[in-house]
Amino acid sequence: MPAHVPVPATESADDAPAAPSPEPAAPEPGPGPLGRERAHLTASRAALRAMREDVQSLDIRDVTANWVNAAVLEAQIEARIKALADLAHTPLFFGRLDYLLSAQEGQSFYIGRRHVHDAEGDPMVVDWRAPVSQPFYRASRRDPQDVALRRRFGYTGGELTAYEDEHLTDPEEVERTSRLLQAEIERPRVGPMRDIVATIQPEQDEIVRSGLSGTVCVQGGPGTGKTAVGLHRVAYLLYAHRERLARTGTLVIGPNRSFLHYIEQVLPALGELEVRQSTVDELVAHVEVRGADDARAAVVKGDARMAEVLRRAVRSHVSMPSEAVVVVRGSRRWRIPAYELQEMVRELLERDMRYGAAREALPQRIAHAVLVRMEQAGEAPDDRIQDAVARNPAVKAAVKALWPPVDPAKVVLRLLSDAAFLAEHAEGVLTAEEQAAVVWAKPPRSVRSARWSPADAVLVDEAYDLVRRTQSLGHVVLDEAQDLSPMQYRAVGRRCSTGSATVLGDLAQGTTPWATGSWADALGHLGKPDAAVEELTAGFRVPREVIAYASRLLPHMSPGLAPVSSVRENPGSLVVREVAQEERDAAVVAACTGSLAREGSIGLIAADDRVPDLARALAAAGMAHLEPGTETTAASRLTLVPASLAKGLEYDYVVLDEPAAVVAGEPDLRTGLRRLYVALTRAVSGLTVVHARPLPPELH
Repeated sequence: MPAHVPVPATESADDAPAAPSPEPAAPEPGPGPLGRERAHLTASRAALRAMREDVQSLDIRDVTANWVNAAVLEAQIEARIKALADLAHTPLFFGRLDYLLSAQEGQSFYIGRRHVHDAEGDPMVVDWRAPVSQPFYRASRRDPQDVALRRRFGYTGGELTAYEDEHLTDPEEVERTSRLLQAEIERPRVGPMRDIVATIQPEQDEIVRSGLSGTVCVQGGPGTGKTAVGLHRVAYLLYAHRERLARTGTLVIGPNRSFLHYIEQVLPALGELEVRQSTVDELVAHVEVRGADDARAAVVKGDARMAEVLRRAVRSHVSMPSEAVVVVRGSRRWRIPAYELQEMVRELLERDMRYGAAREALPQRIAHAVLVRMEQAGEAPDDRIQDAVARNPAVKAAVKALWPPVDPAKVVLRLLSDAAFLAEHAEGVLTAEEQAAVVWAKPPRSVRSARWSPADAVLVDEAYDLVRRTQSLGHVVLDEAQDLSPMQYRAVGRRCSTGSATVLGDLAQGTTPWATGSWADALGHLGKPDAAVEELTAGFRVPREVIAYASRLLPHMSPGLAPVSSVRENPGSLVVREVAQEERDAAVVAACTGSLAREGSIGLIAADDRVPDLARALAAAGMAHLEPGTETTAASRLTLVPASLAKGLEYDYVVLDEPAAVVAGEPDLRTGLRRLYVALTRAVSGLTVVHARPLPPELH
């Protein structure tokens, strides 16, 4: 059986605890295995400190050619110093592998969040992303992968306090769940999201280590770790393809700023400091968003058919020439007839080039036609002559008339404010009712005065791409992807058109009127129709009792979607409490007070319109609370969460106020049930439901 050696210590919520042992271990003579592991930890920390000091002592005064190179090198050194920081409450290593038969025979490798080497360059801690570390996550008794021993470590207060061994090639040892692994998965969470580098499961590791060239879509229910998998995949790709991604860039896209604040510490904890984070709204911020659409208008504006309407509207600015172009050079006049100009324009339109690129190509086409005539006349023009002809006033005037410059925002403005212009370009694409839904009742005077909505901003971004290609990144992670509209998928797809993506989501948690119904459709709009779709069905965080209760909603909102099978058993984790209407606020406060008596974070989730009343009730009770995304502060362990912002967040204990109000706060029953499903599955230790109104019948 696995050896487990605990050392009594005070447990800290910020560190991996030592798992309890059924019986005390006898004192070890001499330093013992635990003493030797502690000594290795001390030596590794000293080696990391020496690595940091070596970087800090670098003198670059005589190694750079100019101040620009010096500034770049200084920034790189500063980033390296930050990456080598020894975080006191973050274990330097969490596991060890002893190899048996391979090239590493007889060697031990300590697996941690970053690489640490001694003065001779020999590894003391191996990065979890290195190939030699992979068996820590995937080796099993059926497939030991040449590993004789896998050792896991437990920490308390930053100190190594326990270890647990698995002898993968010992036929006498009985296979059982690692208690240290289970304790790390279940330990209370205070503050922002943590990494899961010590607890990655084999099916998660396969996704994390999949190659850069392919796009991966991860369908995962609550508690399956899909967000953590996506972030660790970024960290792995930056390790395996650092030079390439340093050139092309990486981006993490989340549903809102609260969510991004919640996950922002994961990658820095893994040593990755340069990954940009954004929302879709921030990506497409060409215009100032000050307005909002009703559901009907937003659905139409988010439909992929709008891309064709925009394409037609942009290309409508092109006109066919009716007159010849005459270029004067010296004493000679060169005439390009109208029919030849028409062929040039028609060819560029048929090639479906971006509007701006075609506009730049047209003067070169005209200039080339002039050069052909010059050669036929016995002259020998070169490229410089062609460039000069392309800049000729007559050519420039013709191009301006035939292919005028276009302001993308003004094109969208005209579509949304001029019903006749919209009808002309939406014919056969949008119905008359759909066109009426998107046209503004009061047309604005200018781009600046318009009350653009988030959906309008996405249309403007599409129009910008029709004029000029959007820069592509090397890799994009898109989380909570089920809530994006087809046009939003297109906006994200433009940012990884020559790169790859990791798409994360749960179809059962789609809470927008335009939420996607299938990953095949979503990936098609993203421009990645051949992406591999992986499904995570094992839940590691949400207790079995809680996920089973929430899963009662699945047949009514996402029929055919398999429920999550939780591996966590936590009897008593679900409490459903009915109270009188006049006692509801007091009961919610009492439930929060009871949760605060336990260790970990608490989320009070309520329908958006109930949040002000609950805030007043908490203030009257003298209970401080936070807003979503501010959990990095130590002011309180209680967060008051509007149901609309709960997606993607996790709390040890959740108090859910009035489920019927959460459902009623959405425009339709299906969306309301999905919002409720999200709220019910934010708890990782316990859920208390307080209600005065009857529960939705779908929960019965």
